[in-house]
Amino acid sequence: MSTTTEELAATSLLRFATAGSVDDGKSTLVGRLLHDSKSVLADQLEAVEHASRRRGQDAPDLALLTDGLRAEREQGITIDVAYRYFATARRRFILADTPGHVQYTRNMVTGASTAELTVILVDARNGVVEQTRRHAAVAALLRVPHVVLAVNKMDLVDYAEPVFAAIAEEFTGYAASLGIPEVTAIPISALAGDNVVTPSAHMDWYGGPTVLEHLETVPVGSDPSGVPARFPVQYVIRPQTADHPDYRGYAGQIASGVLRVGDRVTVLPSGATSTITGIDLLGRPVELAWAPQSVTVLLADDLDISRGDLLAPAEGAPATTRDIRATVCHLHEHPLRVGMRVLLKHGTRTVKAIVRELPYRIDLGAELAHHTAPEELGVNDIGAVVLRTAEPLPLDAYADSRRTGSFVLIDPADGATLTAGMAGEAFAGAAPAPAGEGWDF
Repeated sequence: MSTTTEELAATSLLRFATAGSVDDGKSTLVGRLLHDSKSVLADQLEAVEHASRRRGQDAPDLALLTDGLRAEREQGITIDVAYRYFATARRRFILADTPGHVQYTRNMVTGASTAELTVILVDARNGVVEQTRRHAAVAALLRVPHVVLAVNKMDLVDYAEPVFAAIAEEFTGYAASLGIPEVTAIPISALAGDNVVTPSAHMDWYGGPTVLEHLETVPVGSDPSGVPARFPVQYVIRPQTADHPDYRGYAGQIASGVLRVGDRVTVLPSGATSTITGIDLLGRPVELAWAPQSVTVLLADDLDISRGDLLAPAEGAPATTRDIRATVCHLHEHPLRVGMRVLLKHGTRTVKAIVRELPYRIDLGAELAHHTAPEELGVNDIGAVVLRTAEPLPLDAYADSRRTGSFVLIDPADGATLTAGMAGEAFAGAAPAPAGEGWDF
């Protein structure tokens, strides 16, 4: 049995996020996408029509399909991340409609952290503004593989091609400076429906795809055989039944790559090695499995393996370390300071850690300025942190793996999530990492 394109395409799923400045029309775009792709149930549309009439609007306000919080509807803004699930004949989708306000940067980080594509909206009347650059920087920071620039409200600039071309050129240049390799620019009117699901009759000068066409055809995922396998152990299964008296399986979700029967693997952080003798998928044995399938792995040797351990190829296993330098986005109102003791959750493993240094804070404006040695990182701040952990961790660089290169910091007192972290530097030009020698946890 071998991995085939048809097998991978059978579970084609695209996670994408929307971002943009306030009133650029993100929620309206999402509502139009759901409405015109016939992904809205009749009772949902009826509720939106009723709410729109109460607000004195003649036509349904499609933004209400995602702005579900009472405060959002009253203020006409998006505050929380709104997730919606829909499908077409070609693909399944999970979308995250993220807030545009600068004070909700953490919400965009949350919504885009698992996205394979980000749609960044720009008001055609205003062009690229600081918040547009901020959202592009966050997309680059999170290594989102695909970026779409949706130039909205083209109906308010008479569908003028020069307006669209100028905005697309400016944004593409800035995106390239952040390391974003490619941007797909699409002129739209979310309110009128131009180029969202169906091609616009007002912009015959545009020959590219609509938003939905691009979402349905953009490549998703990566070839699992092209990246090293990573398997965080979530649970040890010991049924101890008459049929399986010696069964010992290690259950979890494959984070990346492919596992095959016969592969030689290393258990981290212990460093013990063994050979895969079996893989169970949905209660049946298979010869191989790939990310993101959930499986149970059986090994030839009776090793001391528990929740939090990581199985990786014997050749190509990540190095374990107690000294971590990472880019982080602080999510909590309580600031992050040097000397704080926290819990670090990486995959299925949670260890104690201490904040040793805050090298700099990043200003996500146009210049991406680095403010060195800040006293603290406040809510929504993005910067660098140096951590020392109580136990070694098998941490990949975030640039190599978004799954095994990320972690969260947790308040040990109440379990609140403090910070989202990405191992390695965010942008070029950052200060070098300290050696870390002589540190005592």
